Amino acid sequence: MTRKYFGTDGIRGQANQYPMTADIAQKCAMAAAIELRGAVKNSHKKVVIGKDTRQSCYMLEQAMASGFLAMGLDVTLLGPLPTPAVANLTRSLRADLGVMISASHNPYQDNGIKLFGYDGFKLSDEVELAIEKLMDSDLSSQYAPSDDLGRARRLERADGRYIEYLKATLPRRIRLDGIKVVVDCANGAAYKVAPNVLWEMGADVIAMAVDPNGKNINDKCGATHTDALQKRVVEEGADVGIALDGDADRLIMVDQNGKRIDGDQLMAVIARHMAALKTLKNNGVVATVMSNLGFERYLNTMDLHLYRTAVGDRYVVEAMREGGYNLGGEQSGHIVMSDYTTTGDGLLAAIQILAIMKQSERDIASLCHVFEVVPQHMENVRLTGVASSVVMDNEKVQAAIKKSEDYLNGSGRVLVRPSGTEPLIRVMAEGDDEAQVRHVIADIADTIRKIA
Repeated sequence: MTRKYFGTDGIRGQANQYPMTADIAQKCAMAAAIELRGAVKNSHKKVVIGKDTRQSCYMLEQAMASGFLAMGLDVTLLGPLPTPAVANLTRSLRADLGVMISASHNPYQDNGIKLFGYDGFKLSDEVELAIEKLMDSDLSSQYAPSDDLGRARRLERADGRYIEYLKATLPRRIRLDGIKVVVDCANGAAYKVAPNVLWEMGADVIAMAVDPNGKNINDKCGATHTDALQKRVVEEGADVGIALDGDADRLIMVDQNGKRIDGDQLMAVIARHMAALKTLKNNGVVATVMSNLGFERYLNTMDLHLYRTAVGDRYVVEAMREGGYNLGGEQSGHIVMSDYTTTGDGLLAAIQILAIMKQSERDIASLCHVFEVVPQHMENVRLTGVASSVVMDNEKVQAAIKKSEDYLNGSGRVLVRPSGTEPLIRVMAEGDDEAQVRHVIADIADTIRKIA
């Protein structure tokens, strides 16, 4: 069944334009409430709602709250909090559903809706499709009776609960004293939580991008724009830099020399550490098709394997649950450590890396640049009125992909896929010979442009 509203990471779009309108948000809440009625048997169900710092979050938060209340659900408003905090609080507050209003690393004009089940995991494709079907139907006959309308309350100091949870994940007797950290909060959901938790753990903290105004989230800052952080780390003589994105579910780090450290390198460090402690389950790591070939080869040197999934942290989590893995993530910085959490958590991952620094008594540069990156490049081809499925099924495009794979002759990979959030075809290739990599990308991209 074709999805109408939900993409690879919930519903997403430009705020106040279809489908990211107050009307659709309210219908989503009502439909989710109806779906919940059949799945959860307790008498009075409740939902928690978190958000990032976008101006449009006020509109969407109220729209969703009114939808849930109209269907008889009690609502707890958490305020600005990271996505993983919402997942965590859904479980710890024994809510039946969790909602995060955020467009993650996108600019402020966009927004999105992510839904979590009572267990803190994102809803399955099947449940999302069931909600979509209800959203397009007349829901008025299922409104709650006047006596059964829900109640709303705001949870004060929800961030404090999340901070205490994060602190509890530090290994025993480990503190971050003596580490000078610059943390870039992207003017997003972690603007209070991140500096506070790092300071409470003992670090010397320099915070940046912690003045959200509703329109500056991810604006030249955060995990997708690390230039300012890289410069600041060097200027301050800091030991390490931490960059989170707008909803703090992803992490990019910076070493003391200002060099960027992506999700693949961070996962490699954590995998090595867990393998040494014999806590890495199933002798492997789950990552997406975008993870670098150098990461896979590095794991192989330790007799570990890399299990690849489609792009999207939800698919990483699904594979981890099905295969019994406890470490997974994405090159972009989503890192999932299922011994602690149910989704990507940038702050949690950063804290674990800092703990490994303390335990190993190594600086971040020597700790985290553990494998040689294989040349990898990507080009986005924008579509103008042509469906991505039409492009992907085109014989000339398929022939260009096959030709490129033959050209690399086993020394690299080619990946061509539609974006899950934008009208783009992403063309990625990697291999030992950078000139070959760039050649195959150009060939496939030119073929797609003639069709798109």
